[in-house]
Amino acid sequence: MSKNYSLPDYNEYRFRTRELALYAAEGFLLIAAVAYFFYRSWVACAVLLPGLPLFLKRKRRELARRKRQELSIQFKDLILAVAANQKAGYSVENAFREAYGDMAMLYGGQSVICTELRYLMAGLDNNVVLEQLLYGLGVRSGLPDVMQFADVFLIAKKSGGNMTDILAKTAEVIEQKTETDKEIQLMISGRKTEQKIMNAVPFFIIFYVGSTSKGFFDVLYHNLIGVIVMTACLGFYLASYMLSEKIVDIEV
Repeated sequence: MSKNYSLPDYNEYRFRTRELALYAAEGFLLIAAVAYFFYRSWVACAVLLPGLPLFLKRKRRELARRKRQELSIQFKDLILAVAANQKAGYSVENAFREAYGDMAMLYGGQSVICTELRYLMAGLDNNVVLEQLLYGLGVRSGLPDVMQFADVFLIAKKSGGNMTDILAKTAEVIEQKTETDKEIQLMISGRKTEQKIMNAVPFFIIFYVGSTSKGFFDVLYHNLIGVIVMTACLGFYLASYMLSEKIVDIEV
């Protein structure tokens, strides 16, 4: 593999400069909102500011997961295209090369799968065997489907199995799993929307009551007992938020 290529690790997400600035601003606004609604104090904002790296870390995990989901869907279509090219008479290496045009047409040249295919073709040009390239993708992707495909491909190459049938059957299994995942995500999409609304409800309640009944919450601010009570409420809120995310986090 050429040293000019830096292979991405899908288990980690690296912010671009613009993304870092955007999410840092989002995290700061969230911390400021918590400090205002729970403590009405800029001192609390400064105390909560160390939570910003945790917010960014959580955001990186979320974006890395989206990237893996994107790769999973596109990889399924890649295997279908490779299987079709094999049936058309191409060798397995050339089947992957020919699949690049299909993927570029389907997802665009800057898509995740097209980027991986460029890495793969560069590796083949540098005499790296295909099974090694696929195994590397499986490790970097962190996706069981990709890793299993790489293992099956390696075994088939060593044993001289019918690669066309193996690719077709593997593509079918991956497609079925992807479709099942899509159906599950569609079924729980409404619950995810409800979760986001419910997470915002406490802030709206505090804002509404504080706006319509001036001084109603004053007893909870700027005194030790109030700080303790509101800190406990914040702890319960964070625990509820994390629990709600676990409930709607379903993977196949």
